[in-house]
Amino acid sequence: MATARLKLIGSAASPYARKARIVAAEKRVEYIWELQNPWAADTSVPEFNPLGKVPVLLLDDGAALYDSSVICEFLDSVSPIGKLVPADHRERIEVRRWEALADGTLDAGVLARLENARPAHERSQSWVDRQMAKVVRGLDAMEKQLDTKGFCCGNTFTLADIAVGACLGWLDFRYPQLDWRAGRSELARLAAKLAERPSFTETVPHE
Repeated sequence: MATARLKLIGSAASPYARKARIVAAEKRVEYIWELQNPWAADTSVPEFNPLGKVPVLLLDDGAALYDSSVICEFLDSVSPIGKLVPADHRERIEVRRWEALADGTLDAGVLARLENARPAHERSQSWVDRQMAKVVRGLDAMEKQLDTKGFCCGNTFTLADIAVGACLGWLDFRYPQLDWRAGRSELARLAAKLAERPSFTETVPHE
């Protein structure tokens, strides 16, 4: 589906940008993909998002949308193909709850990684341990709540699955030593199922 002059700014390593890219692919929304490293000295990301984070979606009227959740909702609304966030209030909240769990797990993993990148004498191991404990609890909650469902919310593919898949893919990318699949057979099953979708295979994170 052609949407006039949408531009998505992000990095190939960002799981949040990947969420938006997967949604766009599933919804068949066309856009210009602009690679930017928000950590680079010459990045222009803060010109569009004062928080300096990706992804950022630039609309044809010059407006900038940021935060992956907002961008995903916008993309879901501009195309009638395969609704990813249900209209029903209760079902919508359930999808959003899964998204919050996946994004929160990701947030903790990112914070731990940033802390580990600090010089050893400035690093707080207790902070790293605290964040990684959140990651483990988040993964355990996902495993428990899946409980042999086809997808996160029953038998329908939704934004919940995209958020969880982006989270798990990033953990594989940045924390291969974590072995999150151990003891989490349902979550591993879902990840394998999602990996078969072109929208996931075409957006695997990399440097």
